[in-house]
Parts: sequence; structure tokens; C-alpha cells
Amino acid sequence: MSDRAAARGALPGSRRLGPDGPLVMGIVNVTPDSFSDGGRHAHTDAAIAHGVRLWGEGADWLDVGGESTRPGAEPVPAAVECARVVPVIAGLRARLPDAVLSVDTSKAEVAGEALAAGATVVNDVTAAADPQMAPLVARAQAWLVLMHLRGTPRTMQHDTAYDDLVGEVTASLAAAVERVVAAGVDPSRVILDPGIGFAKTSADNPRLIAGLGRLLALGHPVLVGASRKRFIGDLTGVTDPAARVHGSVGAALAAVANGARILRVHDVAATIQALRVYRACVDA
Repeated sequence: MSDRAAARGALPGSRRLGPDGPLVMGIVNVTPDSFSDGGRHAHTDAAIAHGVRLWGEGADWLDVGGESTRPGAEPVPAAVECARVVPVIAGLRARLPDAVLSVDTSKAEVAGEALAAGATVVNDVTAAADPQMAPLVARAQAWLVLMHLRGTPRTMQHDTAYDDLVGEVTASLAAAVERVVAAGVDPSRVILDPGIGFAKTSADNPRLIAGLGRLLALGHPVLVGASRKRFIGDLTGVTDPAARVHGSVGAALAAVANGARILRVHDVAATIQALRVYRACVDA
């Protein structure tokens, strides 16, 4: 079996796109300051309603986050982050018992509360830098998304120089996999994210999507989160992140063409519509 086939086979099939279709992860930001939709779903009821709507549009997975990771963002105390995400995860689990729910956090304390509330995946932009994160995930037998990032969201855009962009991202994530597996995480439950827009320039991001094959060679499913990001605005001239739907769909299709298994998106319905047409044309 090829590395790409092995990575694709590690996850359940898409509800709308067949057993080999990519999974579509809908973004549920419970934050006042996220770059695209900060404040729109900052209250528990609004966030739950948004997640239910994304599920109705066909999302396979809902990713709930309570701390913005936009460039320049300041950290949020764990207690505040828990107060934002835990009630939303519990509410979504009660309403959507079949949904995959993840918590977007880099804090083991928050992850533990979220897993207890019904999440089954931890989506960590720091690749489990918190020394308690990997042991926690291992004990819970949860899934873990490891994302490439240099520094912190506040500082990351000051460290964007690479000699070999794809190679360095791949090597960093390979080391992270070794570290979390040594701490007890099931390697079959590790997902890799190259970190589009995190310590990357607008010119870097398309090259990273084009080079996903090197990351797939590590043998884990790959998640790509390019939705509405600045590089799409730089390529298209669209300054309002919420108006970057078409460019975001283009990035999603390119990611799938290069082997991405999971797409983290704001615009679920548009992404699924495009993927249905893409799959029909590729499989014809």
C-alpha cells in the first residue's frame, strides 16, 4: 500500500463524499477576536447553533476553539478558554451524537475538560508542546492533530525564513510524531497539519500545499486549513476574509489533489459542493 493510501485509510469515510472522500471539518470559533468570524459565535448558544448548522450542511467534523491563533494574537488563560469551549462541546455532543468533535487548543488542561465533555480529538497548533498534552491524549485514547508552528501566534510571523520549506516542516512534524508516540499516543491516531499561514509567508503557502506528498510519506493523514487566510487575499486582492469563499474552495481542491484527507473550513456547503463536482470529474 502506498503512503498516500495508508494515510487515507486511517479515517472513516465522508458522509457526503463517499468512503474515500476527504473529511470536511467545520470551524466553530467561540472567540471575540478570530481573524475571520471573531465575535459572531462568541456565546455558547450561538456557537452551538453554528455547529449544528455546519453539520446540517454536511460537515463530518466540528472543530471548537476558544483562543484565537491569528498572527499577533495574545494567549488566553486556560480557565477562560475552558469556559468558552466546554459548554459548546457538551451541547454539540448532546445534539449531534454521531459528529466528530475536536477541541482546538494547545493547553492540556483545556483538552482534558473538552475530552470529558465529549470531544474525541485534540487539534493542537503547537504540536503538543505542553508536556502534559501527549500523556493526556494517550490516556484518553483520543486522536491528536499535530500542526507545524514556529514560536507562538504572537511571534510566528517574525520567523518565516526557510532553506527548504517543505523539508523543514516535514522534519519538524516527524520529530513531533516521535515525541508523542514515545509518550504513549497511538500512532494510528496521529494527524499532521503543515500549518498554512503559521510562520509562513503568502508565497510559502501555495508551495506547502503543492508539496504535501513529502508530508504524506510519514504515513499519517494530513489536514489542511487554508480557509479565508491572508495568502488567499494576497493572491486574489480580496481584503475581507469572509469574502474569500471562492479562493478558499480553490485552495481546498488543490489540497485534496495533493493528498489532504481533512479540510478545515469556514464554508462547509460551498466546499462540499465543489468537492462533489471535483470527485465526479476525477472518478469519471
